[in-house]
Amino acid sequence: MKKEIPQKSIPPQALVARPPIVVVMGHVDHGKTTLLDYIRRTNIAAREAGGITQATAAYEIVHNGRRITFIDTPGHEAFTAMRSRGAQVADLAILVVAADEGVKPQTKEAIRIIEESGTPFIVAFNKIDKTGGIIDKARNDLMAAGVLLEGFGGQVSYHGISAKTGEGVGELLDLVVLAADLENLQYDPSAPASGFVLEAKRDPKRGIEVSVIVKNGVLKRGDPIATKTASGKAKILEDFLGKTAPELSPSSPAIIIGFETIPNVGEEFGPGSGSGPVAGAGNAGGRRFAQPKANALNLILKAGDAGSLEALSTVLHGVDRKGGKELNIIEEGVGDVTDGDVRHALATKAAIIGFKNRVERGAKVLADAQDISIITSDIVYDLANAVEEFFTGTRGPAMAGELEVLALFNQEKLEKQLIGGRVGHGTFRGKASFDVVRGPLGTAPLGQGKILGLRERKDEITSAEEGKEIGVLIDTPVTIQVGDHLVIRK
Repeated sequence: MKKEIPQKSIPPQALVARPPIVVVMGHVDHGKTTLLDYIRRTNIAAREAGGITQATAAYEIVHNGRRITFIDTPGHEAFTAMRSRGAQVADLAILVVAADEGVKPQTKEAIRIIEESGTPFIVAFNKIDKTGGIIDKARNDLMAAGVLLEGFGGQVSYHGISAKTGEGVGELLDLVVLAADLENLQYDPSAPASGFVLEAKRDPKRGIEVSVIVKNGVLKRGDPIATKTASGKAKILEDFLGKTAPELSPSSPAIIIGFETIPNVGEEFGPGSGSGPVAGAGNAGGRRFAQPKANALNLILKAGDAGSLEALSTVLHGVDRKGGKELNIIEEGVGDVTDGDVRHALATKAAIIGFKNRVERGAKVLADAQDISIITSDIVYDLANAVEEFFTGTRGPAMAGELEVLALFNQEKLEKQLIGGRVGHGTFRGKASFDVVRGPLGTAPLGQGKILGLRERKDEITSAEEGKEIGVLIDTPVTIQVGDHLVIRK
């Protein structure tokens, strides 16, 4: 059954109609975000809200004089929990199915989430510009998946659209308004504000920013607020455009600044007493710790917001682990990578993975000096690939620097060979010992050697960074070949 915020018994005449909150769901390539972008571009207020990212976003539009709030949930499987929460928060759902492709695994997952949450929904058959308006395949696929459409034995409304050209989008929004009227959505304006946490992050200048959506009551600046894991006061209240607001009513998306700790994404918020979160609720979405382990790949995870941190952790736990090593996440936190994270990584022999955030300058300087691996990306699967490379030995804390041999200059004296190469990873330092690896990185070394000197053009240097092409004088019993890798271990 759909989760509802408990409400006190009040006279029906005291209730006020509120706009619908709509979640758009569907397969990652079926045009969900394109539809949302089209709706926003054609709406004067919503177009100011900016681009949609890999975090749950919400914004308002006005259609024929009626307000509608949209929640966007990321499309790929890493964000299942965020999609599920989106359906719990929403009053209505739009299920986007491509007319030319029909039902895909993520479509079935979206159907399951919608049905489990008890959310009424409408189907948008997208990409009719590609099919000449024909939706038979997608409609048959959907009915085979158990969705009974209007006119075919069921009650689920549907409409063909092109999110690219806008054809049918206005009629789809008409269906949304009609479905909202049937739901008879109301709220109590005299009640303390309550709703759900959509997202949470730590801004280095403004502090903890919490994105919420109001479901009942009126949220006013200065109101004490609390979830099960965090509490605070709405010191600053902003609407979805980032404009300061004295108060917000349902179904308004808002940003609250004033929480003392980061709440968990998906939690209900309500009036707070100022005495802190509910007792026994555990740690909030800010930081979690575990002990480092020997013979394990120890990682510190940092992400720009709580939802992204959850997705990152989920994806990395599903990485294919080779070589019998254990994946051990010793810390998870929200925010940028700091020098404190680097010091913790140094003490625990960990690598740092950053998702949708930045590395502070002091952290980068310290990490370079201490050879601490920091990998950041705005694409979660790039980070998953990097962690797989840790397990194969092609990347990781055990590798301080690596050079691929591109040319051979002098091999007359085997023990002293002059070669040319490109630094492919880390920092290649003079006077260091190295392994000779022939074949893919991660292959067992053929032997060892020592670096006697480094040159860049005619200049002697002490080290070379990734991407540099340098000359290297080495001492090794192995006859080096073009394509070999010289790997400096930490």
